[in-house]
Amino acid sequence: MTDMPQPTEHHRYLIVGGGPAGLQLSYYLQQAGSDYLTLERASAPGEFFRTFPRHRQLISLNKVHTASTDPEIKLRWDWNSLLHEPFDLPFADYSRDYFPSADDLVRYLGDFARHHELAIRFDTEVQRIEKVGAGFRVHTADTLFTADCVVVATGWGPPNVPQVRGIEHAVGYEEMSTDPADYAGQRVLILGKGNSAFETASAILGHAAMVHVASPNFLKLAWNTKHPGDVRGHHGAVLDSFHFKTLHSVLDCVIDEITPVGDRYEVRLTYTHAEGETAVMEYESVLRCTGFAMDTSPFDPECRPRMVPSGRLPVTRTDWQSANVDGLYFAGTLAQDRDFKKASSAFIDGFRYNLRTLTALLRERYEGVPLAYEKVEADAETLTATVLDRVNWSSALWTQFEFLCDVLVVDPAGGARHFQDLPEDHAVQRFGGESHYYTFGLRWGRDEYPDVFGIERHPRPELAHESAFIHPVIRRYRGGELVEELHLLEDLLAEWRRPDRHVQPLRDFFEADLQR
Repeated sequence: MTDMPQPTEHHRYLIVGGGPAGLQLSYYLQQAGSDYLTLERASAPGEFFRTFPRHRQLISLNKVHTASTDPEIKLRWDWNSLLHEPFDLPFADYSRDYFPSADDLVRYLGDFARHHELAIRFDTEVQRIEKVGAGFRVHTADTLFTADCVVVATGWGPPNVPQVRGIEHAVGYEEMSTDPADYAGQRVLILGKGNSAFETASAILGHAAMVHVASPNFLKLAWNTKHPGDVRGHHGAVLDSFHFKTLHSVLDCVIDEITPVGDRYEVRLTYTHAEGETAVMEYESVLRCTGFAMDTSPFDPECRPRMVPSGRLPVTRTDWQSANVDGLYFAGTLAQDRDFKKASSAFIDGFRYNLRTLTALLRERYEGVPLAYEKVEADAETLTATVLDRVNWSSALWTQFEFLCDVLVVDPAGGARHFQDLPEDHAVQRFGGESHYYTFGLRWGRDEYPDVFGIERHPRPELAHESAFIHPVIRRYRGGELVEELHLLEDLLAEWRRPDRHVQPLRDFFEADLQR
């Protein structure tokens, strides 16, 4: 008796993963009428968030009450909603908490998939992905799928385990106890200095005798870096305890070895910012909170994506395509290498806009649909109004500062083409043959300040480049060459329309440049 041949099914786009990114991309492709299918190994969307974060409080903001009634502007402070029109399923209907529960996000994602009747095949684990000619074969237990394009939106996979002698004695974040009473009176070492480490430290701070949070590098605080993935202010009690000498500490060190000795652990370490000083410390618990990595096991060797040096993320081109596998794209938190620790591509509030642009780029390549643009007059008055209207309104430019931008391509025959929400590196690559174009978006002032709450400001238009807060930046390119750059002054309420500070400097910039 011979085995029955496996059923085969073809789609133009196969999305692997039914988390927030997979749902958002599914929605966009469905709205466009594209042939797609999403494969999810779990029985419902958002499987990652059923377990993580372990203490169930998200770090993504849910600012329900704002001064604006404009839905687009309100999205600037709604970090959990997926984009859809009409906007009749906002995350605020699921939680009113400023830092909501992961359980609420799980409920929201399930309802989003059902509400839009997305084409998702649940309980379908991808076992192998292989490149065949210009397309792909994707193997599951009961069906062989073929596709022109594969988009991997699986999110984080296995834990990122550092290479430390004795690391097997550390309990991973994914399996540690979340009951603070289990650490009562203990000396606890937490490996890592990200939000998972500080989430864990905050939970046990009042129970453990001593908590040490350790990694080789200096602690990065979100209010210094402007990156929401760095340590957030609501974990400040841990830092207070460190500086008020309560034995809780933040250590800059390399862990050399973890050795069990009876009912405790001896940990040998070398301080990284103390002239190589070494120490041997004793702890009752060692917890590993060092993040996660992408799961590359389903990829055949010939289509295994090239990874960043840490091995945690794939390297992508300017269109979120694998750097070394044609037709293999990444979505969501896996597609953050180009703005790593800068914009918000690792989070829903950032990648929901990236995926809107990715949809347009995919349809341009695979369906022959030209990238949309609006034709505008190429005079200083019109260009000024176009720029200010967008930076004062767009949530994409707000959230994806220093990454997404709008582009104005001045045509020699007259007028300009206005493209929206492109990665700036992609824009420069795409329009590198044009002799006259502008990009504009928003950026934070990233200069190093001794005290971010004690900055001397210079509210003069000619010093706008020294603005420390988020503010507009307009760049003029000739081919791939950056020719000129204009900063507009920061504004407390992010309203860049003052005649003296914003309108006139921008109009003067365009008038002078267009005359040249």
